[in-house]
Amino acid sequence: MTNHEMMEIAMRQSAEDIGCSTEDFKADKNVVLAFKLGKNARKYYKEPITCNFVSYGNNIVAASIEETLDLVSEYVRKFEFYRCFETPGFHWLNERLSEKGHKICFMAEYYLPDLNRLPALSCPYKTRVLNQEDFGNLYLPEWSNALCKERRQLDILGIGAYDGNRLIGLAACSADCEDMWQIGVDVLPEYRRRGIACALTSALAKEIISRDKVPFYCTAWSNIRSARNALKSGFVPAWVEMTAKPAAVVDGMDR
Repeated sequence: MTNHEMMEIAMRQSAEDIGCSTEDFKADKNVVLAFKLGKNARKYYKEPITCNFVSYGNNIVAASIEETLDLVSEYVRKFEFYRCFETPGFHWLNERLSEKGHKICFMAEYYLPDLNRLPALSCPYKTRVLNQEDFGNLYLPEWSNALCKERRQLDILGIGAYDGNRLIGLAACSADCEDMWQIGVDVLPEYRRRGIACALTSALAKEIISRDKVPFYCTAWSNIRSARNALKSGFVPAWVEMTAKPAAVVDGMDR
């Protein structure tokens, strides 16, 4: 598998997630179309979804329900494509979405590994590859980034770091779609800043690639610690997304 092949797989998945074609992400102008959640979309994508903006750095592909399609079209015409993911454009859109009963919900940056710089990092503690059957008693708050108890059937592979018999760090991945597995990582507070997270993340990425799957990593823009871990682990920014949902759904998340 090459970097180019991984990028193509990621674009193909994004196209499935919103109902466009992979060529739309390579166009020299923005693309706006009707939103359609594909049958093979990432498993954590749940409707209702009002609109989703996706950029691989060349343009924006925006998919929207009929009610907000004209507004979304106006938005991507009004701002330079990368400006659509930041203020003041963000506020312009959210104010107008709110008038229609919708709000911006999620904003995230996604990373793919760069095979030319995926490091062989040593962990200062012994490590062990973990499989799904090893996760049973690990659905605890301290491992909530690596594992997801609401979708535990998707948690498929991990690497743990141990101080003696104590698990002190865990990187694990969920099979969120057929060809791409998402990595999450946690390290106990007293063991942080020792290179454990990046060693586990890099090692897990290699394990995933050896299984002919594409590892990917997601962070919020404000999560500097997580972004640094991605970079140290050999990942590079690949695409960004911004999603809006009905206001009632967003408000329910805040409770």
